[in-house]
Amino acid sequence: MKHKSFLLLFLLMFALKGFSQNPIIQTLYTADPAPMVYNDKVYLYTTHDEDGSTWFTMNDWRLYTTTDMVNWTDHGTVLKYTDFSWGKANAWAAQCIERNGRFYMYVPLTGQDNQGAIGVAVADSPYGPFIDPLGKPLVKSGKGDIDPTVFIDDDGQAYLYWGNPNCYYVKLNEDMISYKGDIVSVPMTVESFGKREGNPERATLYEEGPWLYKRNGLYYLLFAAGPIPEHLGYATSNSPTGPWKYGGVLMPAEGRSFTNHPGIIDFKGNTYLFYHNGALPGGSGFTRSVCVEELAINKDKSLPQLKMTNGVSKPLGTLNPYVKTEAETIAWSEGVKSGHDQRVGVFVTATTNGSYTKVRNVDFQKTAARSFIARVGTTHNGNVEMEIRLDKIDGPLVGTIKVPCTGGSDRWALIETHVTPITGIHDVFFVFKGRAASNIMYFDYWRFTK
Repeated sequence: MKHKSFLLLFLLMFALKGFSQNPIIQTLYTADPAPMVYNDKVYLYTTHDEDGSTWFTMNDWRLYTTTDMVNWTDHGTVLKYTDFSWGKANAWAAQCIERNGRFYMYVPLTGQDNQGAIGVAVADSPYGPFIDPLGKPLVKSGKGDIDPTVFIDDDGQAYLYWGNPNCYYVKLNEDMISYKGDIVSVPMTVESFGKREGNPERATLYEEGPWLYKRNGLYYLLFAAGPIPEHLGYATSNSPTGPWKYGGVLMPAEGRSFTNHPGIIDFKGNTYLFYHNGALPGGSGFTRSVCVEELAINKDKSLPQLKMTNGVSKPLGTLNPYVKTEAETIAWSEGVKSGHDQRVGVFVTATTNGSYTKVRNVDFQKTAARSFIARVGTTHNGNVEMEIRLDKIDGPLVGTIKVPCTGGSDRWALIETHVTPITGIHDVFFVFKGRAASNIMYFDYWRFTK
């Protein structure tokens, strides 16, 4: 307990002094990041480690979005393994891609036959709902069918890679829910994936988690590399099907998780590498958290070796305080959990006195904000408040919401309060105060008015 309290304090201090963004999601344990850029927004699909897991206990896939790379909005669960009639367990690493206005999510599942396979779900929106159009696996090799990655080349040909300990691929048809030809097993050569010492059954560093990416005519195959604990490695090729040439270590093993999983995108002129570690309080190899680093590709097209840092420091835009903003839009938080209600969708719960959320780079402009509106609730009578502070957790107090007892997380009150006039660009902290031992209050959305 003392260790967790010290770590919580350290993270709090780091967040305030170093503008920490990593891990980018603090309200749940997330892993296996699969970022997708669509219509000037990043859609980040993740797996979800259940609280207290001592194995890969994962039941659903979740979605987070951002336009500025620092404020992330939680959209909740978009797909579960139970949405597949043939699925029995294990909502493990997946990836989503758009084609012709439809969205295809490739997922690994343990089927009713207790064997692994790759399935596909389809939606008309990146937010879902996703449905299984096949009612059966898309592809099945019979060994290690996990961690699919999907890529559409400039000529329109789509490729699906996956696998542990082998790496496989197929060429997808244009419908994205079938494939042509045979399953191809990528040759596991030292030239392609580097040499592993002391394990004749795994001669190369390749372990799992492939991610296919193209930049300036060169193809990159990123992967989680062994031995355990995993690091990230990569290989390059002039073709999406190889032969591959080992490029080296992308990220060394660190971060209190014995696994890792890469995802890479280009967004608004920058390149970002997503990965996971165990950095949150209670974090481990089975309770992981997604992180992101900015990556600058070298002039010779090689990838630099990155360390796990505090993440993205410079926002790519500002947040408008005069429109409705979901409370689950967060840059950083402490003591806050994500929840879901049928009426309001995703919301957040302040679990302890003094817990808080922060949003970054809020632009109040030159016309001063005069009032603040929030939808909130609590099960406690009296003395529950939400403080609105600027720039740091103990920064200027500009307003306070008195939270009425609504009776539950499915019952809400819309409260408005006067605020000290605010102009300019600020980070905004919502600090939750109450005498209860747990679950101080619930918070759904907010906005300022001029």
